[in-house]
Amino acid sequence: MTKLNDDKIKFVELAHSEYGSLEITTQQIKNLENNFNVDGSWVSHWRYKNQVARKGRGIYVLPNIVNPSKNVKQKVSAPKPQPVTKGRIQTAETIKENLVPSKEETFVPFGNFRDIKNIVKSKIFYPTFITGLSGNGKTLNIIQSCAELKRELIRVNITIETDEDDLLGGFRLQDGQTVWHDGPVVDAMKRGAVLLLDEIDLASNKIMCLQPILEGNGVFLKKTGTFVEPSQGFNVIATANTKGKGSDDGRFIGTNILNEAFLERFPVTFEQEYPNAKTEQKILDNVMSAYNLKDTDFTGNLVKWADVIRRTFFDGGVDEIIATRRLVHIINAFAIFGNKLKAVEVCINRFDEDTKKSFLDLYTKVDAGVSLDELNQGSSNDGEEVISDNN
Repeated sequence: MTKLNDDKIKFVELAHSEYGSLEITTQQIKNLENNFNVDGSWVSHWRYKNQVARKGRGIYVLPNIVNPSKNVKQKVSAPKPQPVTKGRIQTAETIKENLVPSKEETFVPFGNFRDIKNIVKSKIFYPTFITGLSGNGKTLNIIQSCAELKRELIRVNITIETDEDDLLGGFRLQDGQTVWHDGPVVDAMKRGAVLLLDEIDLASNKIMCLQPILEGNGVFLKKTGTFVEPSQGFNVIATANTKGKGSDDGRFIGTNILNEAFLERFPVTFEQEYPNAKTEQKILDNVMSAYNLKDTDFTGNLVKWADVIRRTFFDGGVDEIIATRRLVHIINAFAIFGNKLKAVEVCINRFDEDTKKSFLDLYTKVDAGVSLDELNQGSSNDGEEVISDNN
């Protein structure tokens, strides 16, 4: 039996990586040869008939030598448009649907919304980094800025697994053919859209493939040998719970320390805070109105309750916080269950028992009419006293 040398082993691994299977057609072999400059002629050679099974005419099964520890990424996606042949590489057509996000009737501008909107409106390439605690409207401000300005937005949720293939694109199997599909970054560049990199601080160093793009330059796609220039209006906006320096208090597990050179490519950083009490109540009132409900006492009490918890959190008295998003969750729960206390309770069940009981007791005090001054006074004097007093 003729042994496979390193080049042939690499060919098998490449085929498995690209097609997710050891079964390969004659056309797929040619595609690999053209796209990756490898030799696949040996697959059909009689010398390797004991290692390569012939399944049918022009169909072969490669030897099972692929290291199972190497994870092969297989992406399942919606049906793609018919491929367009460009030279020897087939490329899927760019998506044609309108990517302008919809306006939210309940949205209330606050925080950095005006600045973000000005950046998007200018169509000047100006990479922007937005940091802030979870649930305080970072992403929503970007989406609604694009909605108001009728700008296309492509959102990418970053994880530790996100790599160059996910961002820039890669070869996919389509109708038995190997077809190049642009990634969301390349799509945004070609369309002149706003690219939202959500939760950027979850990324690994694989995100460094975006360096030239963040400099305002085009990007060379080495797998296709093509260079993509950004269209007018293209911009990159990233959101994160940290400033790319990791999570010191351990609240945001999975966040990473981003490369300093990568962070330096963002000329501006905005710090998003929670909305003030008046704005936050307006947000909740709008959500209530969407359900044809109105109860300003309830929404006002929720805002007071959250304010005391946040003050205590920032003073180091508690480890959890009530975000604006969680207040909206409570309004949604109230619209479903019709019970205020139950709505609050089911939405804070995610916290540990002691925290949940303390938060619930605090809400009952607020609902009973204890003034905000009294609550804040107790919080500032005794740390957790107001929140943890279960008497």
